Amino acid sequence: MSTHVNDRNRGETAAHYGGALSANMLIGDPVVNRKGEKLGKIEDLVIHPKGFCIEYAVVSFGGFLGMGDKRFAVPLEAMKLSPEEREFILDVEKERLKTAPGFDKDKWPDLSKRDFGQAVYGFYGCSYTPHTH
Repeated sequence: MSTHVNDRNRGETAAHYGGALSANMLIGDPVVNRKGEKLGKIEDLVIHPKGFCIEYAVVSFGGFLGMGDKRFAVPLEAMKLSPEEREFILDVEKERLKTAPGFDKDKWPDLSKRDFGQAVYGFYGCSYTPHTH
């Protein structure tokens, strides 16, 4: 369960993930694999400025006391939302995630570049279609 300051604003709708979701409802939520192993948490959402669609969820993974954390752009369609547990399920083994396209938390790549999108979506087995509609 998320531990950020705005939990009091998440309300009943957020607890059941019913209806539309605000970014605040998702940021900070855990990401686990199918075995229930914690992989990380949702740190941010990347929205395409033309289509106003979410291109990626940015997931943190690793690190000790906040040092060495990596970030991973993960297509939302690569994850399943578990309303009961209030978490995202990503069907990736911890070992495989270590080879995912990632970046340093303080040095983000240009997330709008087509080759970056193709690499990310391809890694997670999703079709890449830039959200520029």
